Amino acid sequence: MSHLNSTTTQRKFKHLTEIERYQIEILLKEKMTSKEIAKAIGKHRRTIEREIARGTVKMLTSELTHVNKYCADVGHRRYLENGQNKGAGLKIGNDHGLANHIEKRIIQDKYSPDAVIGEIRVKGLKFKTSICTKTLYNYIDKGVFVNISNKDLPIKRNKKKGRYRRVKVALKNLKGTRIDERPAHIEDREEYGHWEMDTVVGKRGDSGACLLVLTERKTREEIIRKMPDRTQASVKRVLDQLERKHGKKFPEKFKTMTTDNGPEFLNSKELESSVIRQGKKRLKIFYAHPYSSWERGSNENANRLIRRFIPKGTDIDRYIDEEIRRIEHWMNNYPRKIHGYKTAKEMAA
Repeated sequence: MSHLNSTTTQRKFKHLTEIERYQIEILLKEKMTSKEIAKAIGKHRRTIEREIARGTVKMLTSELTHVNKYCADVGHRRYLENGQNKGAGLKIGNDHGLANHIEKRIIQDKYSPDAVIGEIRVKGLKFKTSICTKTLYNYIDKGVFVNISNKDLPIKRNKKKGRYRRVKVALKNLKGTRIDERPAHIEDREEYGHWEMDTVVGKRGDSGACLLVLTERKTREEIIRKMPDRTQASVKRVLDQLERKHGKKFPEKFKTMTTDNGPEFLNSKELESSVIRQGKKRLKIFYAHPYSSWERGSNENANRLIRRFIPKGTDIDRYIDEEIRRIEHWMNNYPRKIHGYKTAKEMAA
């Protein structure tokens, strides 16, 4: 079989192979034109012309004269060198729709890169291309996006997991029920109605307004209420309002509450007592160990999300109730990786 009969139909936009380059070299020796070579091996004429220019070198003949000659090995070597210098092209290419969507979600809607990609996949949003979370982080690192940099990301670090030191007893809270006594099934997060509670303060040492943050362990549903101060009376007032709002359904929605040992939570008897049914308990409160924030991990993660809108050191008095409700709505409609990028609202439905 000759070199002409050994060719097969090539797919478009395929690079020349090393074998095809040697075919070109043979056909040039047979005085064939670029157009004839292109037809013979199934490539475009311009592809052949570019290849001949790439692989042509000046050679010394036996008569000590110089001639220009195409060498397949030279052409292939230069092709490989150019490929190494080129680097991978951007997968996002000229997909302006995807780029605009990513910028809007991260800048305006304060989504993390992972939440953006997860939402696209779950909701089946259609764009020209698709990229993964790692690729998006790489693009942001390289400055591919005009309007996004690392400063726009909520978290950008590789933090080593710390060693946790558990303190067995909170000496200032000997009357409260410790988390050790909390039923084991609550840890599984399979039953709705078990919450974690914490406060978010503004300026350090500020005794003014703060936020009471309630996080449901199974769905990560959030309830955020602004309080005038960080006192037990204010916490009780919020719980009383929630009990009145939900009425008979309150015991189903709020079965237990896990908090830290902050002074605003210490009198469990008052906080547990129903404001509707005198002498009855409305829920059960458990206290985490001191210096053990991981025992209320969902709460701590919720606080970090809130800090996207209310940075540390900000005076919370400046925020009206409508703004706090808007943050709560955003958190309950934020796609969570742990839920397969469903929202807390969807999980609680």
